[in-house]
Amino acid sequence: MDMTGEYRIAAARDVVWAALNDAEVLKACIPGCQELEKTSDTEMTALVVLKIGPVKAKFKGAVELVNINAPEGYTIQGEGTGGIAGYAKGSADVALAADGDETVLTFTANANVGGKIAQLGSRLIDSTAKKLANKFFDNFHKHLSNEGPEET
Repeated sequence: MDMTGEYRIAAARDVVWAALNDAEVLKACIPGCQELEKTSDTEMTALVVLKIGPVKAKFKGAVELVNINAPEGYTIQGEGTGGIAGYAKGSADVALAADGDETVLTFTANANVGGKIAQLGSRLIDSTAKKLANKFFDNFHKHLSNEGPEET
């Protein structure tokens, strides 16, 4: 599955960059994220609970930031296992461009799933992934505009 997107965020690029590297901000914005712990400057561990169609799974995984070019962007890659539900792994190239007082964030992501989740079909998985990405960026924008993210 491949996905691309562009979001305009009402904050300066250095503020957006700092937030994208803050484990507490990411934890608050990632849908279903119960734990997110920074284990080094470029690595984190996560626990995320997601419902994809009829399957609800608790994913434990690791995330790594690579190709870091502060404050212009990075690649975030990770993988997680959800027990009997299966696994997910993927990466996203994230780019930040200053536009006056705002920042334009663009991303290109790809992901692979296996196990029980993969049996749900690509349409359901793709639509769920897009919904989760939009929810993350909505929460992220609200966080940076001091509105606070919605409960997930």
